Amino acid sequence: MKKITIIVVAMLLGAVAAVAQPKAIGVRGGLFGNAFNGEISYEHWLTIFDNDYDFLEAELGVFANNGFKATAMYNFTLAFPEFTDRGEWALYAGPGAVVGYGTGVNKDGEAVAAPFFGAAAQLGMEYTFWFPLQLSVDFRPTFMLPALMNRTNWYGFALSARYAF
Repeated sequence: MKKITIIVVAMLLGAVAAVAQPKAIGVRGGLFGNAFNGEISYEHWLTIFDNDYDFLEAELGVFANNGFKATAMYNFTLAFPEFTDRGEWALYAGPGAVVGYGTGVNKDGEAVAAPFFGAAAQLGMEYTFWFPLQLSVDFRPTFMLPALMNRTNWYGFALSARYAF
């Protein structure tokens, strides 16, 4: 599992490095299921599908204080609301994938440690200030296999703060 995680992360970083577009790096944290989830977050705007406003979001972090995970999301920018005169708002949504390793309780009540993978979706809104700070809030349901901690789906809200460059 460790080799697979390293390969996935290397492929994501290689794809991100191939395109010179605006980027942002920071932290993302919030509730994932019923526990805290903290991640290092990287966002990279892409020019794919003839749209200059889509972006790849990649995160590495802890999951529910008992494991780690890597997440990659491809987000489509749906709108740029003009709520303020300065800065830029963006409403986005997209699909993604999650891989990781965690501990939990199986259906028989036994403690287990297992790798997991799954699919995710995301809906969020971000604000990039006129100085290099980006704040966002998002909702991300995640559907994991195999079932970890006797659950097959997770959802959560998160806040992110990133340095935009």
